[in-house]
This record gives sequence, C-alpha cells and structure tokens, in this order.
Amino acid sequence: MRKVWLLMVGSFTLGLDAYVMAGLLPVVAGDLGTTVSLAGQMVTVFTLAYAVSAPLVAGLLSGVRPRLLVIAALAVFTLGNALTALAPGLAVLLLARAVAGAGAGVYSALSTVAAATLAGPERRGRALAMVMGGMSSGTVLGVPLGVLLADHTSWRATMWLVTGLGTVALLGLAAWLPQVPAEPPVPVRARLGALADRTVLPVVGVSFLGAVASLGLYTYLAPVLASSGGVGGGEVAPYLWAWGIGGVLGSLLAGPLVDRTGRVVALVTGIVSTLVVAIGVLPLLGAAAFPALVVWGAAGWAFQVPQQHRLLALHAERGTVALALNNSALYLGSAVGSGAAGLALAVGLAPRDLPWAAAAVAAAGLALHLLGRGPAGTDGRGPAGTGDREPAGTGGRAPARTGADGSRRA
Repeated sequence: MRKVWLLMVGSFTLGLDAYVMAGLLPVVAGDLGTTVSLAGQMVTVFTLAYAVSAPLVAGLLSGVRPRLLVIAALAVFTLGNALTALAPGLAVLLLARAVAGAGAGVYSALSTVAAATLAGPERRGRALAMVMGGMSSGTVLGVPLGVLLADHTSWRATMWLVTGLGTVALLGLAAWLPQVPAEPPVPVRARLGALADRTVLPVVGVSFLGAVASLGLYTYLAPVLASSGGVGGGEVAPYLWAWGIGGVLGSLLAGPLVDRTGRVVALVTGIVSTLVVAIGVLPLLGAAAFPALVVWGAAGWAFQVPQQHRLLALHAERGTVALALNNSALYLGSAVGSGAAGLALAVGLAPRDLPWAAAAVAAAGLALHLLGRGPAGTDGRGPAGTGDREPAGTGGRAPARTGADGSRRA
C-alpha cells in the first residue's frame, strides 16, 4: 500500500487544481483584463478536456504499461499548470487549461486502476479510497490554502504551487512506482461497446447524476447559506470546511467498508439515499446546517469508491475504459450541475430552493441505481473486495453475462 501513497499525492494535486480555479476567477479576470465570465471558460475547457481525454486515451493505449502512462499523464498535467502560471493572455490560458485537463483526466483513470492492481483484490477498496481521498483532500485542504496564497501574492503563485506539487509527485512516481501489468489491448469495437453496455451505463449514469447534485450544488453553497440561514461573508468558511472534512472521512472510510462487506450495490443504495436526505434538509436547517454538510460531503465523496469497485468487477478486460467513462461522468456532472444551478438562479429561482432541486436529481440517480440492480436478491456480492468478474476468455463458449449488480448469470 505504500506505493499507493505516491498515486494519492498526484490525486491531491488534481483535486487542488480542479477546484481552486473557481475561487480565483475574479483575480484572474482582473489581471488579464477580461471579464469573469470569459475567464470562467478556463474551468469549462479544463473540464471538457478531462472528460474527453480519459476514455479516449485509456481505450487507445489499453495495451501499454500503466506505469509509463501514469507518469506521462502527470507530466502533461504539470506542464499544463506551468503554462497556466506563465500565460500572458486569455488565449494561452485556455490552451494551458486544456493541456492540464487532458493530463488530469488520463492520470485520474489510470492511477485508479494502478492503485487497485498494486493493492490486490483483498485490499482494492482501501486503495480506491486512498486515491479518492487524495482528490477530496486536495479540495478540502488545498483549495483554501491556494485561495489564501493568491490573496497575499498572486494567482500565478497558486498555480506555481500546483506545478510544484505535481513535480514532486511526478519525481516520486518515476523513482518508486513499480511496473503494473498492462491490460490486454481492447479492440475498438469493444471500447465503443462500453458506451452502450447495459451493465456499465447505469453505473456511470448514477455517477453523473450524483455529481450534478452534489458537486453542482457545492458551487453555490455560499448563496444557499445566505438565503436559508443568513450566513454571509467570512461566516461561510466553517461551513465549507464542514463539507470538506466530511468528504475526506467519507472517501477514506468507504474503502474498508467495501473490502469488509463486498456488498457494493447495497452500499451505493445507502450512500445515495443519505445524500438525498442530507441535501434536502439544508434549507430547513439554515445556519444550523453543519451536521447535514458533514453528512453531505461524506456521502458525496464516498459513493464513488463502491462505484469504481463495481466497474472493475463488471468488466475486468476493459476496466480502464469503464473507469475513464466514470471519471468523465463525474466532471461532466459537476459542469452540468454548476451550469444548471447558475441558469436556475438567473431565471429567478431562489438560492434557498437549489438544494431541493439537487435532492431531486440525486433521487433520480437513486432510482436509476435501483432499476439497474437486476433481479431481486442480487446484490453484487462476491468475495469481499473482489467482485464477480467475467472470464478473460471463453474459448468459443457463450460468455457468461454480467448483471448490472455484478452478479454472474449463464
């Protein structure tokens, strides 16, 4: 598991880079002489590059050793952040964010597979939780520090901090990350098949809807708190920390729970149900929303661990492609959720009502999850931490079909 810590450092840097830019938009716009809305396109460019690059590269290079790709992806990500810090104008800035997003998307997908492989089946859940915990920790700890650094120096200093952290992770992985067995090359038809796979799409769809609800709402947490509880200005920070601390706890605790029980479908059901309730009660609690924020953060980050576990168990032969699709769904969900929430506010929806809309989206994700479970009584339960996998080859025999819950059927 020590090797997984190296991958976690890279994920921490990704979490910082992905979310810190939203807090720097006014500063960046002022420095480059542009509007906040135009500067905000750098978040859109990063997100789209992330979403497109992950499944594309993971599929095309599925036969290449993951160690090489992980290091190369982190190098591209670090280069993109260095270019961001040096950008003289908006055009170069957008190009730099696209480069960073492409590297981040590939690294996120491949580092997850590498961590699961290095840890072995019996500790896969813990490894996935560590990588996800790195991402959430980067958001919780890194983003406030990055914004604080920008306030006292400049936004470019924050980007140099991200570049420096990426360099440290890159050097550590180059020196100590062991070789990880490459997945067998996946034919183009099989890669495209993942897009229409009835066992993959429900899982990815639930991840998308969960991100729309959780990450999309988080973008507008400050106006929600101001509208429902009169919380404003510097008073918002403790609430953001509550959400973030919950996210770290949830992402780290979910892994051991997956390994211990193996009941990934039941865990997702419980976690998404908790997410619906935690978000839905926010307007009712107002300034007393700390407990709900902790639970929301924990559920929002935790449910990706069993989701990733399910995808690895469903399709071992193209697990990287499936995980890349899932990671893309997360970032697209975040972008769609933020955009939809902003549009809703623009047309007159009160900020206080946003959590109820987000809870409805999360409930739709729960419904999709329950519909995709398969026959009653199947719960995706295999040996703890392993899941049920399709055989690597069928020898000309009809392959066993895998249900959406990870169970095997002839």
